[in-house]
Amino acid sequence: MKSREDIQAYLIRSGLPHQEVDAETWLVRVEAGVEAVVVHIHDPVVIVRADVGPVPQKDREAFFADLLRRNAAELVHCSYGISGDKIVLSGAMPLENLDYNEFVSTLDDMAIALDRTAGDAAKKA
Repeated sequence: MKSREDIQAYLIRSGLPHQEVDAETWLVRVEAGVEAVVVHIHDPVVIVRADVGPVPQKDREAFFADLLRRNAAELVHCSYGISGDKIVLSGAMPLENLDYNEFVSTLDDMAIALDRTAGDAAKKA
């Protein structure tokens, strides 16, 4: 069974800047200029999550359709969703047999998605 020490070792090995929040939670900078990803052990899974931004008030149907297309075409280890009035990017991995490659692949998937989302927002501004 993997433990918090394994997750901490994976974070150190990845070279990604991170900060321990408590015994089971870390903030990880997967990409410069984007929100930190929260890595949290919630046994029996490791949850990764990042806030993307507010749910838009205009053109919501087109926006949600775009998120669904991105989930299907661009993301492997995580997905976009809605929590309250925020768009989030999240994923979960089983803690029991989590390996380094799976862990880093999930963070990489999130980094790419967050970078694209930030780029899209910059184009609209």
